[in-house]
Amino acid sequence: MTQQQRVREFSRTALALAVLAAFAGAQAQDKKEEDKKSTVETEITLEGGAAYVSGDAADRAFWGQYNGMRFKDVYGIANFDYSRRDTSTGTWLDVYGSNLGLQTRELGAFWTRQGEWRLNANYGELWRVNPYTVNTGISGSETAPQANYLAGGPGSSGDINPNTKRRAIVLGGSKFFGPTWMLEGSVNSENKNGSELFGVGNSCPGGTAAGCSFTPGSTAGFGVLYYPKPVDYNHTQAEARLNYAGSALQLSGGYYGSFFSNDNGSMTPGVPGTLNNAVGQPLPAGPGVQNYIGQPLALSPDNAFHQLDLTGSYVFSPTIRSNFKLAYGRTTQDKEFSEMGLAGAPAGVSSLNGEVNHTLAQVRVIADPIAKLSLVGEYRYSNREDETSIVPFSQTGAVQYTNYRVHREVDFGRIEATYRFPYAIQGTAGWNFESINRGSFTPTASYTGVSALREETDENTWYLQVRRNMTETVSGLLGYSSSKRDGSNWLAPSGSVGLVEVADPAQLGSNAIYMPTLADRDRTKLRMLLTWTATDALTLQLAADVGRDDYSIPTRYAVQESKFDLYTLDVNYVLSDAWNMNGYISTGTQKLHQARPGGYVLAFDDKSLNAGIGVNGKATEKLRIGGMLSYVSNTDTYSQGLDVNPAPGNAELLAVTGGLPDVVYRRTEFRVFGNYALSTRSALRFDAAYQRLTYEDWGFAYGGTPFLFSDNTTAYIQPDQNVGYLGVSYIYSWK
Repeated sequence: MTQQQRVREFSRTALALAVLAAFAGAQAQDKKEEDKKSTVETEITLEGGAAYVSGDAADRAFWGQYNGMRFKDVYGIANFDYSRRDTSTGTWLDVYGSNLGLQTRELGAFWTRQGEWRLNANYGELWRVNPYTVNTGISGSETAPQANYLAGGPGSSGDINPNTKRRAIVLGGSKFFGPTWMLEGSVNSENKNGSELFGVGNSCPGGTAAGCSFTPGSTAGFGVLYYPKPVDYNHTQAEARLNYAGSALQLSGGYYGSFFSNDNGSMTPGVPGTLNNAVGQPLPAGPGVQNYIGQPLALSPDNAFHQLDLTGSYVFSPTIRSNFKLAYGRTTQDKEFSEMGLAGAPAGVSSLNGEVNHTLAQVRVIADPIAKLSLVGEYRYSNREDETSIVPFSQTGAVQYTNYRVHREVDFGRIEATYRFPYAIQGTAGWNFESINRGSFTPTASYTGVSALREETDENTWYLQVRRNMTETVSGLLGYSSSKRDGSNWLAPSGSVGLVEVADPAQLGSNAIYMPTLADRDRTKLRMLLTWTATDALTLQLAADVGRDDYSIPTRYAVQESKFDLYTLDVNYVLSDAWNMNGYISTGTQKLHQARPGGYVLAFDDKSLNAGIGVNGKATEKLRIGGMLSYVSNTDTYSQGLDVNPAPGNAELLAVTGGLPDVVYRRTEFRVFGNYALSTRSALRFDAAYQRLTYEDWGFAYGGTPFLFSDNTTAYIQPDQNVGYLGVSYIYSWK
């Protein structure tokens, strides 16, 4: 950061504080008159200061991902809060600003008269910088980027950091009409601009196709190229509700709308004439490779969602009550292909003409037939009906392929009973079912590459839970659930288009792969929670969750088993009237066993460990200090073996490499703060932090070696990152 940049940053911060001081001075003059009225209370707090961050942009790749502290060393600290309450009229005005010295600033105002009306306005920013640094020679416009081969080799061009900036404005309010009616509404509009880490990878369909190989008649040409995805979105959400609250009946009817627009409809990537092959050798790409990889890419299209709903509750008697919800929504996506810069649609087809209708109905009844028994019955129906037009979008020979519709109809029901036993113990038993009907799959769509699908799945779950409510020292919970899922007969691709029912899955062959979301599955889960107040000063809370999924699949491929466990301990200890200590530790694993035909048998194992210890209190009457030391570790292990009939290339690769390396994320962080009261109105605050982080991911930049694209563009992240932070600010407040 240059000296000129520091001066500009502090100038903006000084200007913000000067404006706040002037605002506060005017309020101080008004306060002299308001003090005469005991019903008015005014509080003003101003905070200004500076912060320093050590390291460089590479050290701050994760630290500065969201907090706006990625590229500069010095930042301004500027916050304020103005609050005015009038107890005689029940009005309250609050105006605040936070992070004004950063690019994550927030401003807001809240104004209300209790029981009559409320108004609020908010403005917020969020700057997200991708932790990866890209070294590339990309040129051209954001919707027509041109990749350029780096003849100087990897790292020979300029660095960029894809980033996006969000700016959101929220306006809302409510109005009471008597004791039973209230109207409320809000509008939230957010603009998102910038670029995201993105790329294009493709391989020509045949090496012998004209111009579609590195060398005529050889293996098909291919390329994996970096292109920043252009972002220029607006997402606006609007909501309005009318609420009624009677003695027995409560109702709330509302409208919700979501509107998404994108100023960029498509991106046409430019492909260089030279690309690296699989071993990094530069070869002529050829016009066929360039044209095939450089086809236009559709970006997120404009879309809209509208929903009307009615929710409510009704008390039939002191022992029977109910609540319900009805909702109907409609999603549309009919952006014209021509407006998006896309060509090649079927004759007479100008847009997707997408339409999905959503229906929801839910009712719950709660009854207390006797003093110690509670019963709950619930039913929920939801239906997502895809009404998108079916048209042919491609053709092979005489066979035309259409798009396909995605339906989802869900029935869910639950019955539950809770009985309160002596000694503050209560037991709960319940059963629920969920049935999912995906409707008839589109018969004119191509399902090539899919082994099998299912129209219906049904799942039944029963559960038991014993809870001991809080007593003087001990409370806890022990729960167990078991569920079983099965479904209708499997459907397999039938020739070029459509699906055909298969009564015996063995007919699909030993190499078929079944989706785990559709396969038969047995699931068990166990949960335990214990809170123990050992002494007046010491409280411990222990939680344990374990679960397992066993899949019943006709072949040995795809997911066979998955399981998880998580154990957590929280401790709070009161050292004295002025000091408090707390700590936590949690450890967990997730395991997934699966296999693929002719290749690898994979056992994925995710292990996590989180621990922390902190202390805070009053060192003196004027000084409050505190600190926290935390540690996070996450390791993904890919234990690989071979299938009974492995492909020769896979066997050789596994023998040479030993399999995939671990993905590792570790972070150690120490934070300390202090607040020293200079007077009854002013204080000094300091915050310090140190973070040490290690990150290794074989998908990108493993072992300090950047990911290499076909044009020598690289994506890199520093594996070891060290960041220090020190902030000092002055706080002044008065009433």
